[in-house]
Amino acid sequence: MRAAAALSALLLVAADDGPAPLRSTPDLGKAEGQCRPGETGPAVIVTAVGLKDRSGLLRAELYPADDEDFLADDNVLIMAGKTFRRVEVPVAKTGPAQLCVRLPSPGTYTLSLLHDRDGNRKFGLSSDGIGFPGNPHLGFSKPHASAARFVAGNGLTGISIRLNYRHGLFGFGPLKDAK
Repeated sequence: MRAAAALSALLLVAADDGPAPLRSTPDLGKAEGQCRPGETGPAVIVTAVGLKDRSGLLRAELYPADDEDFLADDNVLIMAGKTFRRVEVPVAKTGPAQLCVRLPSPGTYTLSLLHDRDGNRKFGLSSDGIGFPGNPHLGFSKPHASAARFVAGNGLTGISIRLNYRHGLFGFGPLKDAK
């Protein structure tokens, strides 16, 4: 009887590994990140500069301001109760290319901005553009969180991000004749 009770307790502990992981989808973080009409903050208004063209989507993803969590898997961050927000909008055909991301509170964050030129919701190294607050120099690896941080207050915070695209075999940077 004692062995059966011990086995039963062991099975219950093994079965309770916490909540099941979220399935990663392009919609994770969108409900939390989308600004509302007349948004007063805390939020960040991101202006994309240096666009290659006016096609596809702009997608911003908001992360905590540390190297461990910067660009980490969205479902892992959400399951751990950490900050993750996503906003995706069509690129404006004229005028400023902007989007608004609602923040959980004022503070320091990191953010990535993707120009998904074909709208497939995946980063294509040879075609899509990417940028970060602070406009760090990009090689073929992600920048440190300290180079991609911004500080947001209680209201609307504006930042400008220059997009970088691949050009040539080894070049990756801002375009000289961007739109």
